[in-house]
Amino acid sequence: MKQLHEFEIKKMLRLADEAREKAYVPYSGFHVGACLKTGSGAYYLGCNIENASYTPTNCAERTAMFKAVYEGERDFEAIAIISDGINYVAPCGVCRQVLAEFCPPDMPVICADRDGNYEVHELRELIPMAFTKKDIDDSK
Repeated sequence: MKQLHEFEIKKMLRLADEAREKAYVPYSGFHVGACLKTGSGAYYLGCNIENASYTPTNCAERTAMFKAVYEGERDFEAIAIISDGINYVAPCGVCRQVLAEFCPPDMPVICADRDGNYEVHELRELIPMAFTKKDIDDSK
């Protein structure tokens, strides 16, 4: 796993916390923020955005990723996620699949609680046996 300096982790968590404040969560009241760092050094922030029918709800991680991809980014170094919860928050299954599409398996995923305590995992730990482009290419 690429090593991140403590300073970088704290910076990303601060930015993710700022993004968390922008969450639109009238149904769950559960605010989540994410900070995605690219290889170019840019940071993309995202928050969760709920919808009354739930299925169209978008998570913070995907909001950050889709903003970055829209801007042309394709090289990602790390993501930090923070929530209102007392437990470390990790990406949901859909977000893990989206991260697996664009990020290297050894990318650090920083999972934090509401107080900024955190754990760092490699993406591959969170989605073992991920279905990726390689699986499609290998089937041809």
